[in-house]
Amino acid sequence: REIKLRNYDPEDEELKKRKMPPAKPPSVEDKVKEQLEAAKPEPIIDEVDLANLAPRKPDWDLKRDVAKKLEKLEKRTQRAIAELIRERLKGQGEELASAVGSAKQEGSDSD
Repeated sequence: REIKLRNYDPEDEELKKRKMPPAKPPSVEDKVKEQLEAAKPEPIIDEVDLANLAPRKPDWDLKRDVAKKLEKLEKRTQRAIAELIRERLKGQGEELASAVGSAKQEGSDSD
């Protein structure tokens, strides 16, 4: 094997021939540029439509949390509406009956 002197500065002429030239450090800028280029992701989509990324209804989670309460309220509302309709029909039924009765009386007078 041949002796290579890297850090030692010999005084002997014969050993000075075996001394290696000082090493130049590699350029850090080049390595950093290469790493940055390698880290850049290639764009898959050129244009991104923000409307497609945003949720369609931003309050969907609020609706989900309130859904059970709304079901109960909906049932109660339907019952109340049905009861009001029944009361109106009863009131109209009495009015209809009295109107029919009065029409019969007026019709019998004309005979």
